[in-house]
Amino acid sequence: MTTSEPIPADRVPARATWRDYLSLTKPKVISLLLWTTVTAMFMAERGVPDLWLLVVVSLAGYMSAGSAGVFNMIIDRDIDLKMARTAQRPTTSGLISTRDAAAFGGALQILSFAMLWVWATPLAAWMSLAGFLTYVVVYTQLLKRNTWHNIVLGGAAGCFPPLVGWAAVTGDLNLFAWFLFAIIFFWTPVHFWALALMIKEEYREVGIPMLPVVHGDRLTVAQIGLYAIYTVVLSVMPVFFREVGAIYFVAAAGLGGWLLVLSWRLYRHVMAGQTVERKVAVPLYLYSMLYLALLFVAAAADRMLLPAA
Repeated sequence: MTTSEPIPADRVPARATWRDYLSLTKPKVISLLLWTTVTAMFMAERGVPDLWLLVVVSLAGYMSAGSAGVFNMIIDRDIDLKMARTAQRPTTSGLISTRDAAAFGGALQILSFAMLWVWATPLAAWMSLAGFLTYVVVYTQLLKRNTWHNIVLGGAAGCFPPLVGWAAVTGDLNLFAWFLFAIIFFWTPVHFWALALMIKEEYREVGIPMLPVVHGDRLTVAQIGLYAIYTVVLSVMPVFFREVGAIYFVAAAGLGGWLLVLSWRLYRHVMAGQTVERKVAVPLYLYSMLYLALLFVAAAADRMLLPAA
């Protein structure tokens, strides 16, 4: 073929679009992180936060979490290529080079930190960076491929968004803000291990030591039940410190009760010797997301209505 001849359409290299770069940021994962950030701002303000601050923190929060997603895809591109559900990610398909992805992720993180530092508070900027480093370094690089404790310790990355929102409004972090951190910390294994039970064979094939792969379904559902109990207990503790009142307590008790019921159903199913099928684990997995979202809404609504002590 001479240089004057046109290149066949099926051989023209694909060019990445803005949608491909957007997919690197894992938008679906970020939605719940942003929810906890924004609702924490309402909790801290005990009302509606300043609109400009709300926009800045939301945008900067998305960019920081998105940057973490980008670097996660870069680091995990070798195992992503082996898994059907991740094989077509832009970093594994070659649509976006590692260099371009790293530049994009780095720019997002730098801009996010600067926005929070200038228009929110330095503490909010540092909390956001801490979440980024926990996810990229602690979880993705150090823990994910080496221990089944990966999601327990590395899951702390998802606990920082409410601290970012709180610090952006107040400039500090009080006991209630750390309760929000702790609730998400103990909630994360319940949520993620329910997913891990469904896709454990994928993790097994690529050598990722998730709990169901290493120790089996029985120990996994027992751990899920234990962490569900921790989550529910922690969720009601702020009531006794008078940080929230009756509205939150009723919501936390009701939401937590159903979380325990679904955890118990999964535990009973596995302990009866039955195989964990998708339809068995999906209810807990999906509800756990709804649980956290509604719990934070309840806390925000309660603090907006409850006079400060």
